[in-house]
Amino acid sequence: MSKQHCRSFRLVCQPEQIPLVETLLHAQGYVFEPEPFSPLCRRLVHEPRPLGSSLAAFFGYIYIQDRSSMLPPLALGVKDGEAVLDMCASPGSKTGFLAQLVGPYGFVLGNEPAPARLATLRANLHQCNLLQAGTCTYSGEFLPLYPASWQAILLDPPCSGWGTAEKHPRVLRLWQGDRINNLTALQRRLLARAATLLAPGGRLVYSTCTTNVAENEEQVRFAEESLGLVRENLCPFEGFAWEELPGSQGTLRVDGKKSQAQGFYLALLRKPDNSATVSLPSTAEEGAGALQIKGHTLPLSVLDGPCCDPSLLPSGQVAVFGDHVRFIPQQTSMLPPNFVWQGALLGRLNGGHLTPAPRLRVLMPPAQTQTSLVLEDTKQITALLSGQSLNCGLSGREAALWWQGLPLGRVALKQGRAVGIFK
Repeated sequence: MSKQHCRSFRLVCQPEQIPLVETLLHAQGYVFEPEPFSPLCRRLVHEPRPLGSSLAAFFGYIYIQDRSSMLPPLALGVKDGEAVLDMCASPGSKTGFLAQLVGPYGFVLGNEPAPARLATLRANLHQCNLLQAGTCTYSGEFLPLYPASWQAILLDPPCSGWGTAEKHPRVLRLWQGDRINNLTALQRRLLARAATLLAPGGRLVYSTCTTNVAENEEQVRFAEESLGLVRENLCPFEGFAWEELPGSQGTLRVDGKKSQAQGFYLALLRKPDNSATVSLPSTAEEGAGALQIKGHTLPLSVLDGPCCDPSLLPSGQVAVFGDHVRFIPQQTSMLPPNFVWQGALLGRLNGGHLTPAPRLRVLMPPAQTQTSLVLEDTKQITALLSGQSLNCGLSGREAALWWQGLPLGRVALKQGRAVGIFK
């Protein structure tokens, strides 16, 4: 592993599950150490095989992410249960971290205008079982959301990526001249839209993975002078080395080489409390309560089964779109009625009941002797993933799969043998 750039990842689990997820990684030979800036983040020391091929990654218990990229959600300082907008979300690194930070009763809306990248965003959020995250696909500069309706917004816009030049040297040649000018113009339009959507007193993190002053410090000055936003001082995060440039006061510039990470820039901006307010529709009017779910809502009883316990679902509704069953968080009532978005996939409706997605683990009930397959050896799980079946002696059509005390997902049962149905 290069000494110039460390591999890092984020644990995606409940606090009480952290020891088990780490034990699962250790069982496959991975060695890592904690990052000082977050209890959820780890730095890889040794990987016997690519970390992305680990069981923890396959079942969504870890997310591989550059350590600098972990900072914007932390800088936003989100609160448990808060609603957050991520304006440029794919591939979902920051969206997913935000969803963890707001918790199961919060809501994160990740917007991605490019269809191919939107698919990646949705796949990553689904794999990590982050039911509190929804997705949409609009041009960020024209996001049709209510003005002044968000207390927390993350804007990590398209940028030149000069901070990634150590791994991708071609970005320095690719992004020059007029192409940079087009980027900075887009960034300003996105900043202007973010300022419009921000509620009085609300906060905005602007971040990039570039070292270009025109995309960083100059954009923050634009936000202050032209948009009326106020710069808030960001305290440096432990474990990083920082650069200081004229005009960067209160913002953070990661020294990529010294930090063994991407070069990165972060600024925290706030909308003054005395900004003009906008009256939002009440739940009795067209608007908040009228977000009309385009699918058909379902009773929670359709979720009940050996691999799914509806009582574990956060506040919200369940709806079917075609044959896809999706979760609708309670806080989506803040979205306009004609806003097009997608909730987290729970599975398919089959005969009036949910067939859970194979890797839906957050709604799995405690392991039961007659409905759960509890494995102790990681080689048995690997065998299932490779297409082999395991004799388990269980009856029925499906069973909940566990590794020790860690829920993994659903397996099919055929004549007393467990068959992996993961894709």
